[in-house]
Amino acid sequence: MKRLAATLVVTLASVFGLVLLAAPVSAQQYPSRTITIVCPYPAGGPTDQTARVVANFMAKKFGQNVIVENVTGGGTIIATNRVAKAAPDGYTLLLHNLQISANATLYKSLPFDTAKDLTAVMMVNNNPLVLIGRKDLAPNTLPELLAYMKDHRLKAALPGYGATGHLATTLVAQEAKVPVDQIPYRGAAPAMTDLLGGHVDLFFGTPQSVVPQVKSGQLKAYGVTSKDKLDQLPEVESFVKVLGPKLEILYWQAMYAPTGTPEAVINTLNAALQEAVSDPTIIKTWDTEGFFIYPKEQRTAAFANSLLKSEIERWGQVIRDNNIHVDQ
Repeated sequence: MKRLAATLVVTLASVFGLVLLAAPVSAQQYPSRTITIVCPYPAGGPTDQTARVVANFMAKKFGQNVIVENVTGGGTIIATNRVAKAAPDGYTLLLHNLQISANATLYKSLPFDTAKDLTAVMMVNNNPLVLIGRKDLAPNTLPELLAYMKDHRLKAALPGYGATGHLATTLVAQEAKVPVDQIPYRGAAPAMTDLLGGHVDLFFGTPQSVVPQVKSGQLKAYGVTSKDKLDQLPEVESFVKVLGPKLEILYWQAMYAPTGTPEAVINTLNAALQEAVSDPTIIKTWDTEGFFIYPKEQRTAAFANSLLKSEIERWGQVIRDNNIHVDQ
């Protein structure tokens, strides 16, 4: 009997030991199948381009397929909701930008709670916005433009209602105390077309989308929303120096997963993104396009979650102050 009991104890101990050993092995198996990165914008835009750079790197890193799925419409809500409601297993991710924080206030109701239903993996990159104008607009510098706008009501194209360019235009008008007619378009491309055609006066664009036209003389550049000037446009002034720190606006991009995704999976994804943003080829590509990479201490999931909450608060105040809303 004693021998049987001892054998049973040894057997149970062995099984228990195998279970303990199996747990970390199972965790290490992620990813074992295709990962989908959901992008809430059409193919070809800055967020889609970033998603594809990240997906290509992660596919090589993990030895698994990593695909980008463009889920457009609904002011990015359709795509965000899909990921917020997805299984929290690390196989459905979201690559989004600043607009995700604005949507939390912009819409009266959402099918998800942005801060509660999503958890951040990492801030990926950011860039400032550049205010550009039609080539025959009279002012040549930012101070001249702001003075001119006090006596001339200009038309500013928006890439979409609630988009980063809309928020930036609203904040400039608010801080400079100038009137602006804001004209919404279905994306940056048609807005740029009308600006080049002289049908509108101003537009906030990303460096990669506007620098070529500025350098060719097709458009004028007036200001950048970063503390410092851009290397690509060294003669263009910083809004921060002219209108103050509220005008520091970074078009940031970050990766999110559904809340409840295991910490080990978040850590695996974060480590892969850390490697991606340290890759010399990616650094060179993004530097050419005007993207900046976050410093190492800001590449944590905790920092990205904290930034999302602070941006929801920041843009929520701007939206409320200017009575901006979208009827669903």
